[in-house]
Amino acid sequence: MSQNLPALLVVVPMMLAPIAALINRSGPAWIIATSGAWFAFGASVQLLRRVMTDGVIVYSLGGWVAPIGIEYRIDQLGAFVTLIVSAIAAIGALYARTSVASEIEEDRHALFYAAFLLNVCGLLGIAITGDVFNVFVFLEISSLSAYSMIALGQDRRALTSAFQYLIMGSVGATFIVIGIGLLFVMTGTLGMADLAERIPAIWASGDGDRTIAVAFTFLTVGVTLKLALFPLHLWLPNAYTYAPSAVTGYMAATSTKVSIYLLLRFFFSVFGGEFSFEQMRLDAILMPLALVSILAMSSVAIYQSNVKRLLAFSSVAQIGYMILGISFGSVIGVAAGIIHLFNHALMKGALFMAMGCVMYRIGSVRIEDMKGLGKSMPWTMAAFVGGGLSMIGVPLTVGFVSKWYLLQAAITGGNWLAAVVVVVGSLMALVYIWKVIEVAYFKRRDNDDPIEEAPLGLLIPTWALVAASFWFGIDAGTTSDVAMSAAESLLGMMQ
Repeated sequence: MSQNLPALLVVVPMMLAPIAALINRSGPAWIIATSGAWFAFGASVQLLRRVMTDGVIVYSLGGWVAPIGIEYRIDQLGAFVTLIVSAIAAIGALYARTSVASEIEEDRHALFYAAFLLNVCGLLGIAITGDVFNVFVFLEISSLSAYSMIALGQDRRALTSAFQYLIMGSVGATFIVIGIGLLFVMTGTLGMADLAERIPAIWASGDGDRTIAVAFTFLTVGVTLKLALFPLHLWLPNAYTYAPSAVTGYMAATSTKVSIYLLLRFFFSVFGGEFSFEQMRLDAILMPLALVSILAMSSVAIYQSNVKRLLAFSSVAQIGYMILGISFGSVIGVAAGIIHLFNHALMKGALFMAMGCVMYRIGSVRIEDMKGLGKSMPWTMAAFVGGGLSMIGVPLTVGFVSKWYLLQAAITGGNWLAAVVVVVGSLMALVYIWKVIEVAYFKRRDNDDPIEEAPLGLLIPTWALVAASFWFGIDAGTTSDVAMSAAESLLGMMQ
């Protein structure tokens, strides 16, 4: 069975999804979704261990070897991303039991869990496939299921948010499939390993170099739109604000991370770092966008009155940090981006889940409605503070670790402007996190109606992510080693 783990990683969630939908009962559907998510987590742990000890795992479906057959190819980066996605999915499934019951109509629970499993399948498939067309297939599986989950929100604006995401996501998908088509026309293959061998030869010959450059551009624009990199982020704030709390916490910690993975895969594995950074001058495009994203989106977050919307704009700013690391084009810079990918999944997942606890009790996440919650919901607000400290980058939290590596990358590369922006962005995070803390802890409620703490079904998953944020902030060696190994492997392709 262990030899077939790469296939089972996507097959199990995919097969369980229609079963959950057909059963059409909340309890059994939740059990099926939770079982699928935890199976994926266990499989991801085993795959990461195998990759770190034995190297890249290559799995040919049905015994048909690429380029004729479909190939799954799992390296350090892919295994690390599958671990992140499956871990968040496993914790998110536990959280969903209570959250979904309060925010989604009961007759739609089974639909939610089916869409959740399909989304997990799609994201995991992206991380392990070695075929660019299957990247598109899995990307659409994850996207369509995401649209469905967002549309299940109580607020009527969830429907318009899902539709907006659908339109922009479809535009991004169109760019991606055109880029893939151009690559196939020029190379005659869809396998990433084959593309990596043929693209440099075509570029060097000068026969079709413009087509390769156009394909690179289409793929970059398409993936950054899916990623919600500034200024292509317009779908994200509304989607995160009006989606059910369980959906927001899960998506904020996974979907954008897989898009970052895709950029790394295309930039370094398919086209090669030398082509991306020396021929296409990727750093000259990504770095300004990253710096503006950090400052502009943090500024917008400061003026939000809805905490979920505040955290949504903060997510766009945090994407800027990840892109900044990649734009350095160095081992330590790429490693910093990968580390922040992992760390942001923990801290932003915890923050959105904490807001889900607040929504469960008071039915609102507006800052003005959170007066006195520090006293009436101490565990919930303590979790928010813990996630907020990580967002700011306080020592002993995961946020400090990734920003430390980003500063090292900036200073080593002599880019003092980037270093200053990283520090300023952290100070701006302090401002918008403090806005919430001030109201929750230092302002009294307008009435004395008692408010109970959130149920354990919500608190335990939330605190699991908070605890992980501190654990991996104190013991940063594990994630740093994996990220450095993945970065060295990617940058080795530049040689």
